[in-house]
Amino acid sequence: MELRCAVQTYSWGKLGMNSIVANLVKSVNDDFTVNEQENYAELWMGTHENGPSYLKDTDVPLQKYIEENAEVLGCDVVRQFGSNLPFLFKILSINKPLSIQVHPNREQAIELHKLYPDVYKDPNHKPELAIALSDDKQLFEALCGFCPINEIKDYLNNVPELLAIIGETNVRHLTEADDSTTDAALRQCLHNLMTCDPNEVARQLRSLIDRSYEKDDNYKQWIKADLLQRLYKDYPGDVGCFAIYLFNYVTMQPGEALYIGANVPHAYLSGNCVECMACSDNVIRAGLTPKPKDVETLIKVLSLESSVQKIQPLQEDMFTQVFYPPVSEFAVAKINVPKKRPFHTLKPRISASILLIVEGKAKISSKIFAHGSVLFIPANDVLKVEVASSNSVLMFQAFANI
Repeated sequence: MELRCAVQTYSWGKLGMNSIVANLVKSVNDDFTVNEQENYAELWMGTHENGPSYLKDTDVPLQKYIEENAEVLGCDVVRQFGSNLPFLFKILSINKPLSIQVHPNREQAIELHKLYPDVYKDPNHKPELAIALSDDKQLFEALCGFCPINEIKDYLNNVPELLAIIGETNVRHLTEADDSTTDAALRQCLHNLMTCDPNEVARQLRSLIDRSYEKDDNYKQWIKADLLQRLYKDYPGDVGCFAIYLFNYVTMQPGEALYIGANVPHAYLSGNCVECMACSDNVIRAGLTPKPKDVETLIKVLSLESSVQKIQPLQEDMFTQVFYPPVSEFAVAKINVPKKRPFHTLKPRISASILLIVEGKAKISSKIFAHGSVLFIPANDVLKVEVASSNSVLMFQAFANI
């Protein structure tokens, strides 16, 4: 069943047909008009109420169809998640950084939704997986998790503008901290950074930007001058520009995947990606955004782990790699069928799935689907995909990880 899916036009998305989101949607929807001055940021494929999908032929909401035909989910999914699709599948097209953010765990999400339902719209957690897509201009870039503590201390003690914002006393406490007090000292440093007077933040950032143009190449590389200047251009005076000295800077080649668990601080910076997550839209923000911030909650819940969790795929068959994150809500298969292969039978899933064609054309059940087509596949269905274009067919399939 082909789906008509929601497009989100956030300010950080790429403009017009420069956005892969606009390209994909326009390819299969003649009535979709692309405004070259609009930012097309995300394509949502699923049942979340903020951007639900519909069956294209009947205009029935996918959620309603599932509720009336729960068996399409698969018995294991129904047993664990009820009559609900447990994941939200997305394409992101990023022109400038998203906010520095964390996603609460399930217990925290329930509490935040109860206290602030207008801000935290659902009671679910939001672990997520991002798989980089090709971009002619640049790699996929992100900030994710805290840097190793010695790197952070080095920046705090040798970038005077950062020291001025956080305060010498707080930096000294972190520098002198032992294993039992490091976490509290680091949390206090981040709190002081994120709550500093905006005018003082803007002044210190301007000073750092000016110095970043004057120093030698080694110093510029050490302070990540190019990245700093790009962030400042998009968010002048924003305290989030200092986050590059606290969080890991990550780049990903097409096909590489990054998993972000509960309360891991992160910000996607640029590029295109396939994203899958538990069906939630809960975001706690603290920088690089004009949207409302909730610094106190973020500081309280964030994880201070320094690791970056890249997920290595498992080779399922000749043309299929599957990314299995450590959660039951979702997994994602990357399927690349070459043009010399006349057809390929997709492995049946015990869960309902959503299949997105990113490149090429495919003949499925006697119908040809172009890139941009999104299909809902009931559990245990067997699909034979025939290549119907002069190049290979690249698809991504999301399903429950059970």
